[in-house]
This record gives sequence, structure tokens and C-alpha cells, in this order.
Amino acid sequence: MRCVIARFPFDLIKSEVEQSMSGISPEPVTGVSVSIGRRVYPVMQVGEVITKQDRRDFTSGEMRRALTRLGFTCHDAPPAAPAAPAPATRADEDAWRW
Repeated sequence: MRCVIARFPFDLIKSEVEQSMSGISPEPVTGVSVSIGRRVYPVMQVGEVITKQDRRDFTSGEMRRALTRLGFTCHDAPPAAPAAPAPATRADEDAWRW
């Protein structure tokens, strides 16, 4: 499949992407990710490996579109951890004491 990533044309084939990522350990996922085989990789890591470009040269949206068109399953960013609840205070606790 022909696609443009960071203004450069690439001819990508699903089996070649799988082969390129086969010996690479996945980084921790903090944003958009993609399932390749049994592993889940950040799309930016996959983009860097298959295009041999710096991650700052392309967006996660470009990579997500290309990988989805190739037939890979992409996942949204994991939800942020819930914030700790505020400590309970009494109504008169914050009042001025003269």
C-alpha cells in the first residue's frame, strides 16, 4: 500500500511491518497504540522503525491512518489514572478563628 508519512511516500506491506517489528521490544504505551502480533506498540515507535525517520517528523494520526489501512488494530490512548479524592473537611474547619 502506498501512503505518505511526513511528506514522503512509502510502499508498506503488512507482512514487512510485522517482520520489522518482530525483534523489537515494545516501549511503554502512553498514547495511541497498535497491536502487531501479540504485542502492543506505541504508533510513534512503529513509525520510527518502519520509516527510519525521527518521531518529530510525523504525527501519531498519520501513522494511525497508515497502520489502520494496512489492517492493524489501533487503540486510543489509555485513560489517565483517576485523581485522588480531596480530603473531607468540616464546614467550620476553614473559618477564621479570632
